[in-house]
Amino acid sequence: MTLFGAEPIRGELLSVERLEELAEVIARHRVSPSRPPNPGLLSRTRENGRVLLRCYRTLAAVINEERATTPAAEWLVDNFHIVEEVLNEIRTDLPPGFYRQLPTLEEGPLAGAPRALELAWTFVAHTDSRFDPATLQRFILAFQRAEALRLSELWAVPIALRQILIENLRRLAVEIVESRAARLEADRLANLLLGQTDLPPDPRAFRTLDDAALTTPFAVRLAQRLRDQDPATTPAARWLDERLAARGTSAHDLVRAEHQRQAAANVTVRNVITSLRIMATFDWREFVEKVSLIDRLFRAESEFGAMDFATRDRYRHAVEDLARGSGRSELNVARQALTLAANHDQHTEDLGYYLISKGRPSLEHALGYQVSLRQRLTRAYMASATWSYLGSISSSSPSPRSRRCPPRTRPPRWSTEPSSSCCRRVRCPGSSWPAACRPS
Repeated sequence: MTLFGAEPIRGELLSVERLEELAEVIARHRVSPSRPPNPGLLSRTRENGRVLLRCYRTLAAVINEERATTPAAEWLVDNFHIVEEVLNEIRTDLPPGFYRQLPTLEEGPLAGAPRALELAWTFVAHTDSRFDPATLQRFILAFQRAEALRLSELWAVPIALRQILIENLRRLAVEIVESRAARLEADRLANLLLGQTDLPPDPRAFRTLDDAALTTPFAVRLAQRLRDQDPATTPAARWLDERLAARGTSAHDLVRAEHQRQAAANVTVRNVITSLRIMATFDWREFVEKVSLIDRLFRAESEFGAMDFATRDRYRHAVEDLARGSGRSELNVARQALTLAANHDQHTEDLGYYLISKGRPSLEHALGYQVSLRQRLTRAYMASATWSYLGSISSSSPSPRSRRCPPRTRPPRWSTEPSSSCCRRVRCPGSSWPAACRPS
């Protein structure tokens, strides 16, 4: 479980109940209030796009030449347009400023990463990259039974899920390409050993190999090519058996393990692509409101649920700002706002009065909110701009005495209707038609 490793992100498949237990465990990992996340994760996302593109081109060339490949490779090539769309969404939805504000883990295997990323990583690893909204909702709510997530972290969960799915797909794609290259190298060596080239057989060609080159895909392919050869007369077959025995395995065990690996890769790649497709049309706004503890508190104590989404979102942004400026938790800010609304008369009992309206200074004072210099200047400018705007309107508006009916515009002789150039716009008080425009 490393941020920049090569092994696929795949752990033990867990039931929903065990996922909830695991969520409560990782919720106890300490986070740093001021340490920014590792900036290398953003670079890794960009690198993932380049690596996936190279793998796609390699596998697409193989498929176009109608050569044998795996179902996982076909899944990647056929659905690469979805991968490109997701990569663009990550770049758009995860600007560096928002990324730096996310709480950072101080401990655990993903130390230095945002806590939302650990949440997504754990979910992806123990569901084999299969996205299920109901399971994810229970997982996040179980996490928050031990530690409440910030609103920014809840909005970061969809982005983090896409990041981890793309990271997993990158690792699987590299594994597919490298395994295929190892099999081709094993075929080349087997052709030399067996004399299936234009050159004469070279039974000792294997001597140039080192242990690093003897990967599982290479060994499996070479064992398959030398399967019918007699170890007594074929030194390479005997050499391969000895090397595998020194590692505590055999060709039969490696073949079985390689088939299991390829089958697992096929399933995981399919799950990744399917999950990305489902997430593209999923209503994340509704999901975030379901798992947000702030939303649940406001809905239970006020008319928050009857408001439209834009208003609810303004309230949430206000809670985030007040929490940052006061050093308190977002839940503490929400409870304080509800307390003020409950202790005042009907004119000031609305929650928005204290979050986004004239009661905001009272809430800031109760929280010990520190107004920054930039905020002071902005508020002063807005106040003066409002009065300046109202003053300009009053000074530019004509007095009632200066108003005049428009000049008479006689309609054409063949028309019995008044002229539309004036009568559709201005009417003198107390008359149905302007005095100057009444039809004669």
